[in-house]
Amino acid sequence: MSADGAPERPSDDKAARLRRRLTAFVREEATAQGFELCRITGPDVIPEAPARLAAYIAANYHGTMVWMEETRERRADPKVLWGEVRSIVMVGMNYGPDEDPRKIHEKKDRAAISVYARNRDYHDVMKGRLKEIAGRFAARAGADVKVFVDTAPVMEKPLAAAAGLGWQGKHTNLVSREYGSWLFLGSLFTTAELDFDGPEADHCGSCRACLDACPTSAFPAPYRIDARRCISYLTIEHKGLIDRDLRSAIGNRVYGCDDCLAACPWNKFAEAAREMKLKARDDLREPEIATLLSLDDAAFRSLFSGSPVKRIGRNRFVRNLLIAAGNSARPELAEPCRRLLDDDAPEVRGMAVWALSRLLDSEAFEALRIRLRSQEQDPDVQAEWNFGR
Repeated sequence: MSADGAPERPSDDKAARLRRRLTAFVREEATAQGFELCRITGPDVIPEAPARLAAYIAANYHGTMVWMEETRERRADPKVLWGEVRSIVMVGMNYGPDEDPRKIHEKKDRAAISVYARNRDYHDVMKGRLKEIAGRFAARAGADVKVFVDTAPVMEKPLAAAAGLGWQGKHTNLVSREYGSWLFLGSLFTTAELDFDGPEADHCGSCRACLDACPTSAFPAPYRIDARRCISYLTIEHKGLIDRDLRSAIGNRVYGCDDCLAACPWNKFAEAAREMKLKARDDLREPEIATLLSLDDAAFRSLFSGSPVKRIGRNRFVRNLLIAAGNSARPELAEPCRRLLDDDAPEVRGMAVWALSRLLDSEAFEALRIRLRSQEQDPDVQAEWNFGR
């Protein structure tokens, strides 16, 4: 205690030593929990985020993701999310595939599921391990902690870039010199003082491979994405029928899209994921469209138990499968599509109509239309019948 009774503050040397010890401790814990990258930054490192996020929302690039606007203030500023935060630990976990995920697009009877969704939900994998780190760190530091993995309003990619895990590429995703575009991100916010890392420079240069690879031209400019045209958004976030003008470009992608990520030249340094829970399950590498089209709700839930695919529900997933079937040029898929014309979900019925308009010859489709169009009550599905071929 000082002469006036106030608690003494540790000397600068003691404070620095404490920061170093805590910083080393959290890095060691991150490595022990299987995170390939761990860097630390502060809550004030993304001052441009509020204006950029506001411009993104004003342009309606977020589509129907209304939660982005509802959480805009908290999302753009870590101190609005949690006023006491002093340090932000950003971690990255490699989920690199063991082959080019674009190869499956040549197999029109197979369904392409995004690399990140071919096994366990990474949110669960990472959050559990971050909580382990948080508990030990809090006990060691005597500080408060909060952990976030994607589902909270945290701008993880800008924070990860500021911490030096990589940089945001022209496809807006993080790019690492060690792991290319295949990193899951998570964060640990704490009231403890830690040593900060510096940002990573942008190494995209004049390259535009990711922009040119997008099947639906979802990038109005480098470093800017219009979610309304992004296949990941369309197959995961978007409800109801998908815009007719975009269906053909979706190809056989039934959950997400990896094209812009896979096109990045920095992937030449990437490694396949080491975490077994993130390695692709054999039954989700190249599943048959015909088999998946037969899934009812119970079978869907069973097949995708523990997978992020489960979150979109059976109806939206089968809607996506029907688009893939319509793009397949495989007449044998017409029968499983036909069986879905009386499905309870209008988005399923509507896409079944569209798929059959592409798989059947004109005479067979017209016969179906004459027989079934008048029975349809949903106006969107009725419009599919009216549009026909």
